[in-house]
Amino acid sequence: MTTTNTHRAIEAVWRIESARVIATLVRMLRSLDLAEELAQDALVAALERWPQTGVPDNPGAWLVTTAKHRAIDRLRRDRLAERKFEEFGHALDAATDVRDEAAAMADDDIGDDLLRLVFATCHPLLPTDARVALTLRLLGGLATDEIARAFLVPEATIAQRIVRAKRTLAKAAVAFEVPRGSELEERLASVLDVVYLVFNEGYSATAGNDWTRPDLCAEALRLGRVLAGLVPAEPEVHGLVALMELQASRLRARVDADGEPILLAEQDRARWDQLLIRRGLDALARAERLGGAFGNYALQGAIAACHARAKNSDQTDWARIASLYAVLARQTASPVVELNRAVAVAMSSGVQAGLDLVDALASEPALANYHLLPSVRADFLFKLERKAEARGEFERAASLTRNDRERAFLLERAARCDAAS
Repeated sequence: MTTTNTHRAIEAVWRIESARVIATLVRMLRSLDLAEELAQDALVAALERWPQTGVPDNPGAWLVTTAKHRAIDRLRRDRLAERKFEEFGHALDAATDVRDEAAAMADDDIGDDLLRLVFATCHPLLPTDARVALTLRLLGGLATDEIARAFLVPEATIAQRIVRAKRTLAKAAVAFEVPRGSELEERLASVLDVVYLVFNEGYSATAGNDWTRPDLCAEALRLGRVLAGLVPAEPEVHGLVALMELQASRLRARVDADGEPILLAEQDRARWDQLLIRRGLDALARAERLGGAFGNYALQGAIAACHARAKNSDQTDWARIASLYAVLARQTASPVVELNRAVAVAMSSGVQAGLDLVDALASEPALANYHLLPSVRADFLFKLERKAEARGEFERAASLTRNDRERAFLLERAARCDAAS
């Protein structure tokens, strides 16, 4: 294997294994900063050695072993945590062969370590943008510049968010542990929100020149699947995974060859990923078996399943979608959910019925600068042959979006209103 190929392999291994390495070190050291520093030391060691020795049979075990030894050396050198050194030192000093250590790792509770790290990075004490940055950094293995590019903000901004998040957790002496009882449910909701926020930014990019960012969707899906493996009895985790799998199945069909948006009704459903659809339906069934059919994410997953099961837009069970949105709206009191319900009502009960619901949302403060409100209203007005009004609403929607592709798409639809008059 060439040096270039080895470096690519190391990058891929790091993306997959870095969270396990950091989680193990956090358990030992109770410090995110120190854990990440020593994990990076292990990565540097791999970059130095693997081009000469080749990639180990179990690269994850190699990284964890190397990082553990770095931790022991640090504890010894700083003369810190004498009790911890005695606890970990004997077993680790004896592990001179990586293959032996790989076998020993089977007894390590890596799952619990990862779960502790998940709950730390998504702690409600942190602002949402900090939770996202810290999660992608420590659990996703993304570099600071990668996160900055994904969210179209300066690298220095992301770096500050990560530093402040670590300081906040340290200052509050946040315990690296899995919460229990009612606190588990509350904290898990925060974790799921962070994962879905990452997915949504990939599915419908807030700003920039790309309507979708599939890499972010893939990262969120990976985190969701890991989480489902860590807490398999939690139905909402499977509900979220179902929702993301089903929505991700449409990604290839959401844009044309030039990256221009394609609306759901106009998508070539032959391009929908059938493997992701099957995985999504399986995850949804698991959430329902666990008694979570009416969880917020499971309900959204059930809506996505209605689209996935239909051969085309006309065969979609819009009445069921409208009823599912009605249940979701009662649970969340979200005007965005009400807007989505209006679309389903328009498809099942007529455009005017949908427009009436949209007009009732016009005074909602939360939707004052939400571009999809005038966009949906414009679409309804166009279908009702109220073309001049539709043009104004499309133009208003275009002025509110920060996504360049979407702005151009909305202005094009505004222009069509004149052509259709």
